[in-house]
Amino acid sequence: MKTNFIEELRWRGMLQDMMPGTEEQLEKEMTSAYIGFDPTAPSLHIGNLATIMLLKQLQLAGHKPFALVGGATGMIGDPSFKAAERAFLSEEALRFNQDGIRKQLEKFLDFDCGENSAEIVNNYDWFKDFTFLGFLREAGKFLSVNYMMSKDSVKKRLETGISFTEFSYQLLQGYDFYHLYKTRGVKLQMGGSDQWGNITTGTEIIRRKEGGNEEDAERRAFALTTPLVTKADGTKFGKSESGNVWLDPERTSPYQFYQFWLNATDADCPRLIRVFTLLSKEEIEELERQHAEAPHLRILQKAIAKDVTIRVHSEAGYAMAVQASEVLYGKGTLETLQSLDEATFEHIFEGVPQTEISLAEYEAAGNVTDLLAVAQVYPSKGEIRRAIQGNAVSINKTKVADAAQEASFQLLQGKYLLVAKGKKNHLVKVI
Repeated sequence: MKTNFIEELRWRGMLQDMMPGTEEQLEKEMTSAYIGFDPTAPSLHIGNLATIMLLKQLQLAGHKPFALVGGATGMIGDPSFKAAERAFLSEEALRFNQDGIRKQLEKFLDFDCGENSAEIVNNYDWFKDFTFLGFLREAGKFLSVNYMMSKDSVKKRLETGISFTEFSYQLLQGYDFYHLYKTRGVKLQMGGSDQWGNITTGTEIIRRKEGGNEEDAERRAFALTTPLVTKADGTKFGKSESGNVWLDPERTSPYQFYQFWLNATDADCPRLIRVFTLLSKEEIEELERQHAEAPHLRILQKAIAKDVTIRVHSEAGYAMAVQASEVLYGKGTLETLQSLDEATFEHIFEGVPQTEISLAEYEAAGNVTDLLAVAQVYPSKGEIRRAIQGNAVSINKTKVADAAQEASFQLLQGKYLLVAKGKKNHLVKVI
């Protein structure tokens, strides 16, 4: 069943600003809209996810989404609210990044559902043949320097300095909108609230080039933005202790991704579940009711983590993340440990005390006491024996009941032994 796009955004808290007439345009007909994605990395991150969900909600409402991968604008970099100019990327690096982003977008948008199928476009395709003089005649003459300098994204950089290259970014992005308006019938550009200036530059170029005015409804283009997602304390959302949380499993494993959402605060969850999941209003309100009754069960966090992890990484990735989380909190079995891939295994035990022994030392250890001594898990053999007698030692999730037990264990990932010292873990790496 199709939703009403603007009403959906309103109750989800995903509507910041829109130009007059935008809602009427969306109610009148199937409308094509686009969002631009900057290919400065081979993966999108969860900071991009809020705008991806804008496109998803647009398509669910029966409209046609376009995702623009900025192969041309990515060569410059958007100066909006950046403290300094970015380093340039090579064309080869940009193409590699574009391919990675395209694959990620295909997990969210339907590219084969009839007239409102999603499409991906690359602005390098229309900018590559422009000459400098040609672009000045085609786009540059339609905006005044005064207009361009009035944008907040430029004003904030005037104190530290802004290059002409970055200054021209809004002109390029504005021309993107004009090109898609003329060639693909795109009438709406969307983005995060920090993009309002760049987006309205596009509507201004369209108005001036097309000769439209306030009454000329058929020639008008529209703008819509969503609030930037911040934490309840006002700080930026989307970063973990190790940096960006990426959608690429090679950069952020499904386990790390799942854990990020699982660690969200109760105060942040009502916002996150509305923006990042496709759960209905009724489902969300019921989950919030259950969570309020038993906050310690982290019902909202688990619901968000499950929904987003499955869409980004698949059911299998989600299942692996749940298994890995059980291991982290002392649950799980030897079979669980053996089922984990190496990257997930290493992420789980990141920060756990670790010692290394050679394969020869491992094979020479006659019993568990010798093994734990050579691996320096305990300071002395006497302490090892006392710990075993106190039922405080297990290796690979199996209790050690006898200090003289033979040291023959299957190495996890072909090189690890997981030793539990009471409630604390110690990893022995056999090299």
